[in-house]
Amino acid sequence: MHHNRTPFHIPHRKYNSPESDVFVSFAQQLPLQGTTTGTFHTLYIALLFDTMIPPTHYLTGFLQKSTGGLRLEKQAVFFIKHIPVYGDLILSPMDGLSERPFRSLVRKIGSAMSYTEFINALDVISNSNHFERKTLYHEFERPVVFQIFDDDADRLVKAARILMRYEPDIIDLNLGCSARHVAGRGAGAGLLLHPKKIAHIMSNLVRHLPVPVTAKIRLGWDEQHRNYLEISKILQDSGAQLIAVHGRTKAQGYTGQADWDAIAEIKASLQIPIIANGDVRTVADIERIKFHTRCDAVMIGRAALENPWIFSRRDREQVSIIELEHWIRDHLNEMIEFHGDMEGLILFRKYLKRLLSPYPVPENMLKNLLTANDLETYYRNLDLLFKHLEENILKIPDS
Repeated sequence: MHHNRTPFHIPHRKYNSPESDVFVSFAQQLPLQGTTTGTFHTLYIALLFDTMIPPTHYLTGFLQKSTGGLRLEKQAVFFIKHIPVYGDLILSPMDGLSERPFRSLVRKIGSAMSYTEFINALDVISNSNHFERKTLYHEFERPVVFQIFDDDADRLVKAARILMRYEPDIIDLNLGCSARHVAGRGAGAGLLLHPKKIAHIMSNLVRHLPVPVTAKIRLGWDEQHRNYLEISKILQDSGAQLIAVHGRTKAQGYTGQADWDAIAEIKASLQIPIIANGDVRTVADIERIKFHTRCDAVMIGRAALENPWIFSRRDREQVSIIELEHWIRDHLNEMIEFHGDMEGLILFRKYLKRLLSPYPVPENMLKNLLTANDLETYYRNLDLLFKHLEENILKIPDS
């Protein structure tokens, strides 16, 4: 079938890069299609895709030429109460990792919403300076979810109400953290042993907050206390608008295999959206867990540290050395802007090591990158690294 191809103009284009030029060139070849009925979201290309080639699944939306220039019209995948979510892949909240620099970069390439690192209600109430940085986000990250934890209903409500001044779209209750300093004091996964307390906490949060409240859970405390169905039904009955489920118990931590059958059981038993989490490492895993559980979306955590491109539905072997270099430099720059030169450089090391893990980087070269304490040396070491990779690794052509 022949389609009329109409050139378009993106007004007030904020960013200019070879990658965005590639996208514009590609998009100009696409047929313009009419809109259909339903709820649509407008994504302004020039705002979202500043440094990376945008994920191709965004292009499955409806291209419409309008007064404001080209816009991508995309139907919501699911709703969290009244809030539409326009994708089915989401970066998992991870303490010390899902902070704004990394989170905002993966948001640009496909993660559908932004969960902050978890925030301790005690820090908020005591006005500690430990929590405020966790509340920082870019407007384009919305919907933004502030995840909080504690074991006391009154403190959680008080902290959540204070956090409303930072204008989150959603508050999420952490019922899944297995760390000893959290679960050991009865917060996070420690609350899974107390279903009635969870009901009290969730109903209080729902009653006192002007935004939707959600929860992230595990399957239970251990194999003898796999009370995930009871907990999930309690959360829904208490007003929770979504549940993200990590398919392991607290005792498992991150060991063993995630139980997708249990997630499917929760999905079949509830009416609110369910996000599946656990053992998703490849694009094929995304489709398998969606088919297996019938979940509304998939949450990806540790695997995204090695392959952030998974949010664009690309496996790591599909990513070229050039793209890797762009990502590392962009992420490092974001870390420096967010944390300052020295702290940003030091904190970036944990990301860099994971990003380089698929490659046989010489030990001395990796050591130099992980110990450099000034930016000039670091950038010089990066140049040496990518020269080495380009000379010694078979490059995958950009698609």
